[in-house]
Amino acid sequence: MCDLDKKIAESLLQIKAIKLNPTNHFTWASGWYSPIYCDNRKILSYPAVRKQVYEGFVKIITERYPDVDIIAGVATGAIAHGALVAEKMGKPFIYVRSAPKTHGLTNQVEGEYWNGAKVVVVEDLVSTGGSSLSAVEALREGGCEVLGMVAIFTYGFPTARENFAGADVKLDTLSNYQTMIELAVAQNYVHPSELETLQEWRRDPANWKKATE
Repeated sequence: MCDLDKKIAESLLQIKAIKLNPTNHFTWASGWYSPIYCDNRKILSYPAVRKQVYEGFVKIITERYPDVDIIAGVATGAIAHGALVAEKMGKPFIYVRSAPKTHGLTNQVEGEYWNGAKVVVVEDLVSTGGSSLSAVEALREGGCEVLGMVAIFTYGFPTARENFAGADVKLDTLSNYQTMIELAVAQNYVHPSELETLQEWRRDPANWKKATE
């Protein structure tokens, strides 16, 4: 990808879509402590980065999934990115809710699709893969053939790799945690002495810092 992972990582750091703080950690909704916080919604506010992302997705999808029929976005973070990709490629767009609606038609997948449609799923962020793969399951239950998933960023957790392999889903990402932290050290976003802390967190994120509580 011509060092696209480094270019995307640099862009995310520059616009503060990714913040690194190994000393004063962030707390995720899951309760996990983390030295990193990723908010890819900020990308939409920066036209140059927004274009960098959707063009990166289009390149991957065109090269690896040339027979794709439909682009699907995972709600809510990847709806806009997916729609931009679909527009660029001239493809239909649908999106997948985290759960079926409790009223109306009770849809989980919104938009027009058909049995046997070949779909590539667009995601903004992959952590454990749970919500991403839930979207894949909904599409499969709707009769679609999921060719693969593309995401802006992944933390690269071992459990995510296992989950995607177990669900037989191919995952391609524009950038990743390892590239991010190496770039952050090289460009002085964090001190070199903090690199081990950043590596340590990814090895066991659920229990990081718990021993010091």
